[in-house]
Amino acid sequence: MTSTQITHETTRKRLLEAAGQVFAQHGFEKATVREICRKANANVASVNYHFGGKEDLYAEVVAYGAQQSVEAFPPDRGLGPNPLPEAELNAFIHSFLCRFLKKNQRGSWYSTLCAREIVLPTRALDRVVREVIRPLSDRLEAIVRRLVPRASKLEVGRCARSIVGQCLFYHHGRPVIERMGGPKKYADADIRRLADHIARFSLQGLRGWKGRAA
Repeated sequence: MTSTQITHETTRKRLLEAAGQVFAQHGFEKATVREICRKANANVASVNYHFGGKEDLYAEVVAYGAQQSVEAFPPDRGLGPNPLPEAELNAFIHSFLCRFLKKNQRGSWYSTLCAREIVLPTRALDRVVREVIRPLSDRLEAIVRRLVPRASKLEVGRCARSIVGQCLFYHHGRPVIERMGGPKKYADADIRRLADHIARFSLQGLRGWKGRAA
């Protein structure tokens, strides 16, 4: 890679990181290219040069944040070969919670941006679903299938979404949880215990599943 290419990629990454923070704080409409470039220490024309404009930059930021969060917290959490489905489920839940609750610069802006995108979806969500969410969903459904092999495809999907719903509650419901005496911050040990709780709770529900028709 030439020095010019390295500079190009470095500037592009700085713009993505800066834009993630600005979009998360202000939303798409109120965020300005000028503020993004100032935070990225880049020329104001660099957004058009690298991304073609503010809207395309936003779409790229949402996809970038999703991909980076999965790379930082992979769903297998380093499990060895041929793990039990119970261990796979626990690892999946733990990694999911880390993406939304673990405090780091990117995780903070991505979880906020993701929440905005779910409430007010844009075309950026289509790409994230296709490239990130769908593969994760397929993985979780495969785990559930191993735990309840008699379930129909529809029922497996419902079980998987119920598990995801428990995880998302601790992010989307955070303002209420805090006001009811819940934690304002989650240490690594807190996330680990929460993952264990959701996994145990979900496994009990799956074990009690009777194979009723959908």
